Amino acid sequence: MYYFYIVGQIIFMLLFADKFIIKVVLFFMLCYSNKDVKEIMMIYDEIKKANVMAIKEKDTVARSIYSVLLNKFMLENIKKREQHLELTDVDAVQILQKTIKELSDELENYKKVNNNEEANNISKQIEIVKKYLPKMMDSEEIKNIILKLDDKSIPNVMKYFKTNYAGKCDMRLVQEVLKSI
Repeated sequence: MYYFYIVGQIIFMLLFADKFIIKVVLFFMLCYSNKDVKEIMMIYDEIKKANVMAIKEKDTVARSIYSVLLNKFMLENIKKREQHLELTDVDAVQILQKTIKELSDELENYKKVNNNEEANNISKQIEIVKKYLPKMMDSEEIKNIILKLDDKSIPNVMKYFKTNYAGKCDMRLVQEVLKSI
């Protein structure tokens, strides 16, 4: 569907742009705009579809967490646009991880006051959010990557993982594996 949009824009550009320079500039603007938005929009679209299904099924637990996630995505997107940036998949994973952490804290509080019904609802919400997270790297994968690096100092390894594997590994686990080597 995205390709039909591009083809339509190119046809429009070729028909109505008089100068060759204008055609070239418009072509490059089309090619390089919104390149990261497609990836994040897949997760966003999946959550929107799941939200609609939860509404149809009258699943209030799922509906509430989907609404929270959609609102967080929209707020983060607004913040990024103010800085003239686009929402990336790393941002999406961070939003999901932060939501899981918040839900886990909430779960502990409900368990402390023996509110088992709400604790069960929060547990279901955590499982729903975890479905959208990418598979996280385990300690063996992290260890193999660290062993391949030339410089195994803590700052360099942490910087390497933060730039190359952001959202795909837990940085605390990276630090623990690094200390065990």
